[in-house]
Amino acid sequence: MFQLDIVEKCKANDRSAQLKLYRQYCDGMYCVAMRFLKNADDAEDVLQEAFVKAFQKIHQFKGEVTFGAWLKRIVVNKCIDFLKSKKEQTIALDESYMSPVEHDDWTIEEGIGMDDVKEAIVKLSEKYKYVVMMYLVEGFDHKEISQVLDITETACRTRLLRGKGQLKELLQSKKYEMRRNNS
Repeated sequence: MFQLDIVEKCKANDRSAQLKLYRQYCDGMYCVAMRFLKNADDAEDVLQEAFVKAFQKIHQFKGEVTFGAWLKRIVVNKCIDFLKSKKEQTIALDESYMSPVEHDDWTIEEGIGMDDVKEAIVKLSEKYKYVVMMYLVEGFDHKEISQVLDITETACRTRLLRGKGQLKELLQSKKYEMRRNNS
């Protein structure tokens, strides 16, 4: 209830309420931005843009999800927009003919830690990296990911499946390196 009161005050352009919301969410949203951008200056810039957009569009917040989830989506969109703007060329791939196989086994071998997984995600090719990151790390579902990335849900599922395959390969080679270095 407290949060909805603050949001309503923000809708009325109450600056102190906006500051309260900013302080409540800035650290968490900064972490989200850093997971995507890997650069503190870029993350801070994108975070500021995301908050500006959130306060400009706060009248669109209907309370169907938590404010944090709504804001996180804006931050992720801003991060992806930033990354797209830095990339000079993108190659469009028509994945409409592909049909993914559902497989939710995300187990990894013993000895591989979360840092290894995050490091491997960064090494994934661009079109798989964001889908895997949004699904595994940020907890988005296929519908949300497809809306954010402007791809079909089928393409999202396909990219997740292929990204998962690449991720497993990277983690297996990491485990092989660890064994080789320990012998």
